[in-house]
Amino acid sequence: MNSSSAQFVTSRMPMCEPFQQIGMWGENYKINVNSNTLASIIVEMDNKLDNQSEDASQGTLVPSNKDDQEASKPIDKIQRRLAQNREAARKSRLRKKAYVQQLEKGRSKLIQLEQELERARQQGLYVGGGLECGHLGFSRAVSAGISEFEMAYCHWVEEQNRQMCELRSALNHHISDIDLHIRVENGLSHYFDLFRMKSTAAKADVFYVMSGLWKTPAERLFLWIGGFRPSDLLKVLGPQLHPLTDSQFYDVFNLTQSCQQAEDALTQGMDKLQQTLAETVAAGHLGDLVSYCNPQPGTAMEKLAALVSFVNQADHLRQETLQQMALILTTRQAARGLLALGEYIQRLRALSSDWANRTRELA
Repeated sequence: MNSSSAQFVTSRMPMCEPFQQIGMWGENYKINVNSNTLASIIVEMDNKLDNQSEDASQGTLVPSNKDDQEASKPIDKIQRRLAQNREAARKSRLRKKAYVQQLEKGRSKLIQLEQELERARQQGLYVGGGLECGHLGFSRAVSAGISEFEMAYCHWVEEQNRQMCELRSALNHHISDIDLHIRVENGLSHYFDLFRMKSTAAKADVFYVMSGLWKTPAERLFLWIGGFRPSDLLKVLGPQLHPLTDSQFYDVFNLTQSCQQAEDALTQGMDKLQQTLAETVAAGHLGDLVSYCNPQPGTAMEKLAALVSFVNQADHLRQETLQQMALILTTRQAARGLLALGEYIQRLRALSSDWANRTRELA
């Protein structure tokens, strides 16, 4: 039993040797594989990881065209909107600056006008304040209606100067008769506005309008019932209107004769009014100042109220003369006539200014 088992054991031993050899070969194989191929495997894995990291980095740093376009759309829209907002804000600032400058300019003109009026009152050039002499026992407040007229008249002169510049430019550039006719109508309407302003001012203070203290001294030298004589004006402007046709010359001559007749009638009426006024004042019938709007018959206040009618009639004659001349003349002749009238008035104002400067220099 024991011998057989021993044989069996010994018989099995050779069978174990190949397995041991295989195991040893396997271990040797493992060692060879680990030592020879591990480094190459690691290198390959590192290369793959490096490639992946480079791709990933390139993907994050340089996006695709499609993604770039999608991302740039909202950015461009925001930039355009910001640019539009900046432009709108810039224009708004410019408008505000221009508006403020305009207000400052108007304020400066108003202050300058008030200063000139104050100096005129102190120098005795204004009827409302020219006799503010306490030692004479009376003083006179400035009428609100006259102050408004003076302000409006200053604006009227500025507008007249602007229209003259436009009219001169239109004549030099030979614009169409239609456009020139519009400018002529505007010029006539501008003078008619002045007549309406004077009518309102005469109701507030007829002495102020009659004496022409709202005009320069040189203009007052040719004053007739608060304005210019239409017949004298036609004589002055006549040479500026040539050449005239025979029919035009005849019509202008007849208009001049009619103006002189109307002027003579108004002058005679003024002379008669002055005579009766002097007799009424001498008799002591002054009338109540409160009843100026409805004066008592036979009083001096009634005679003074009639002066307003004379001012209105004289301005009506001036307006009719301008209208008739516009009908007699062609459009371009009428434009030249309005321009000559404006330049004539400007020369009188310049003459007054030069004389005033000369007086100050001599003083």
